[in-house]
Amino acid sequence: MSGEPVPGSLFVYAPNKAAPVFFAVAFGASAVGHIWQCVRYKSFRLTGLHPVCCVLFTLGYILREIGAFNYIYSPPNLINFILCQVFIYVCPPLLELANYHVLGRIFYYVPHLAPLPPGRVLRIFGGLMGIVELLNALGVALAANPTSSQSTQKLGKYLTIVAIAIQLAIILAFGVMASIFHYRCTKTDVKTTKVFTSLRTLYTSMLLIFIRCIYRLVEHTGNTSVKLKDIEALRQLSPILRYEWFFYVFEATLMLINSVLWNVWSPGRYLPQNRSLHLATDGITEVMGQEEKDDRSLVFKVLNVVTFGIFFGQGHKSDSKKRNGSGSFEELRDYYPTVTGAQNS
Repeated sequence: MSGEPVPGSLFVYAPNKAAPVFFAVAFGASAVGHIWQCVRYKSFRLTGLHPVCCVLFTLGYILREIGAFNYIYSPPNLINFILCQVFIYVCPPLLELANYHVLGRIFYYVPHLAPLPPGRVLRIFGGLMGIVELLNALGVALAANPTSSQSTQKLGKYLTIVAIAIQLAIILAFGVMASIFHYRCTKTDVKTTKVFTSLRTLYTSMLLIFIRCIYRLVEHTGNTSVKLKDIEALRQLSPILRYEWFFYVFEATLMLINSVLWNVWSPGRYLPQNRSLHLATDGITEVMGQEEKDDRSLVFKVLNVVTFGIFFGQGHKSDSKKRNGSGSFEELRDYYPTVTGAQNS
């Protein structure tokens, strides 16, 4: 990690051989924990992206360990390097999407204080993250190939910068919306710790992702044009590319902390499995709304799962409704009789 480039190295430097092993094992262990929690709390729909990302991270660091012994350019080594980069860099936007799943479920749990209809949270933010993921995957794939033309590498760089900039804007929008909701919960004296524990975990997770995005943005705004055989050109590269420790501190470590964070405070422990179960306006009583009938075909259900719940949803009429006079959303109209009964009892 001296920062001295190695001519012909796909990584620019001679990569560390021990660090990938640690992170592969750590993410693998975290994946086992997430899978167990998904089974234990029946929360695959809510937290299923976490084990998926941990498995991808594990594969990415296994490939990086292979690359640590085979880092000089050759066609097989190049394929290994590109796959390694894609598996590692494709996950953070998915983890951000997982946070929007959690925020939407929190809104379902306290619907009368939600600043946005709960059903729209994933569709709006998830749709935006879909764009980010597409740009990010293309950018990483193009920029990761040091043997491609300078114009191709620059295109990959610019696509990545656009993806990160959009991601940062979405994080800020998330912060504003979550803060409004948090303020309303505090002002109306919501007494359950389930909401506040989940919100604090969300804030911490989004902060980690935000710091990671800043690191990536700084990395790609510097000189990133790699010329494998030109030692002087390699020495002119951004220090973030020449020093491996930047990657392990701001990419690997931050994402591992994020994964362990959700292992410890899994939303499946705090939020109900059934999103029809929600808090009454007294901030204490849990009430059950009318069960939603899912009349979608099996194909639409499968497509909804593989698109992470963004598309092919149940298409409730509710999503086109607006907030009613009581401050709640009309999409939750089935809950009102139950809530009123709870308040009058």
